Amino acid sequence: MIRRVGTAPARDKRHRLRPGVYALLPIGNRLLLTWQSGSDEPLQLPGGGIDPGEAPVAALHREVREETGWKIAAPRRIGAWRRFVFMSEYDLWAEKLCTIYLARPVHRLGPPEEAGHRVRVVPMADAGHWLSNPVDRAALRRVRATPGLLG
Repeated sequence: MIRRVGTAPARDKRHRLRPGVYALLPIGNRLLLTWQSGSDEPLQLPGGGIDPGEAPVAALHREVREETGWKIAAPRRIGAWRRFVFMSEYDLWAEKLCTIYLARPVHRLGPPEEAGHRVRVVPMADAGHWLSNPVDRAALRRVRATPGLLG
């Protein structure tokens, strides 16, 4: 069973399953995050939805490149969480199935490809304060609690 974080599903709404992949991207003792204009979540882990027919790790590479402009290596799955939200950009009530990976940013290819995205690098010690998304915070807690994951 995949643990739910955040608010319970709205009982009077039908939620559509939205599988997605997201990355924790440590750079030394800092964490690379993305900021998206117009989002309800000021800073978040880079990532997003898996396109139909797309493999999760391929989606992870694509989403990180689109939202940060970075190429990543060595993705390692660290967990999955469910979250029920209203996605205003799609006018959709969603059950987000969020699979989180720990990966290494290896090369900045350029600026983010998606309009409205900006990269932010914050101290690892402060990252939990910047992340408003309960899945992102849960993944960060798991990585911090697992010896050796962050090097």
